[in-house]
Amino acid sequence: MPSGLSMLITQIAIDKGEVIMNGIRNGCLLCCCLLLSFIGGCSHSNEIKTNQIQTAPNKPQNPAFAEIADDPNLPRVLLIGDSISMGYTVGVRELLKGTANVHRIPENGGPTTRGLINIEQWLGKGNWDVIHFNWGLHDLKFMKDGKRQIPLDEYRTNLDCLTQRLSATGATLIWANTTPVPEGGVSPKRLPEDVALYNKAALEIMNKYGIAVDDLYSFAQPILPQIQMPVNVHFTEIGSDALAHCVASRIKLALIQRDIKRAAIEKISP
Repeated sequence: MPSGLSMLITQIAIDKGEVIMNGIRNGCLLCCCLLLSFIGGCSHSNEIKTNQIQTAPNKPQNPAFAEIADDPNLPRVLLIGDSISMGYTVGVRELLKGTANVHRIPENGGPTTRGLINIEQWLGKGNWDVIHFNWGLHDLKFMKDGKRQIPLDEYRTNLDCLTQRLSATGATLIWANTTPVPEGGVSPKRLPEDVALYNKAALEIMNKYGIAVDDLYSFAQPILPQIQMPVNVHFTEIGSDALAHCVASRIKLALIQRDIKRAAIEKISP
């Protein structure tokens, strides 16, 4: 084992999140993926239950995080994303009721670094037919030090690694690009023009792996004043419902295409 990788793995006992960050910043995609595999094997340890959602006493649980009892006759769908996806999760479930078992990760997906830390736990042990995923708004967010939480180059590396891991599940993947940041100076600080830059980087990765794109940005941008809260990245109830229809339609199409491919393979199999 290379000494650099040995040093990184040694640090896991000290700070698992920082290990991944170090590997990424050094441009070591292979190290990053190996570390993810290592951490995934320990995902049930109390030491690495990082960034898990904590519900305050007597505080009603967000319905997006409701536990789903699978219908074994239906395909399984996983939604991965931040608070924007939390807003449309319930609507997607309702629209795909009787068509798919729609699950989501049990927390805000945050930036790509949170994804790298938690991806194995989020994927669990079950099989997924479709995974609809996004990272971006938290990556391009400015922190107290005046810098973006995840710089563009680091975002590109992180997302590539995450996309490889999701592809390994065998699920049909759908990338949801990041929704618009409105003008006017949102808080925490985000720049509207950064969304296009991060979406462009993400699109290059999705094209590289042949992954379909759910273009929520282009859907929302022309009608942003009608569906988004004023000077806020979040959407109104009407806006979240509109996004839910986009997401559900894209997932339904993916499921139909998946069934057609399977039927074609079965037809030519001896």
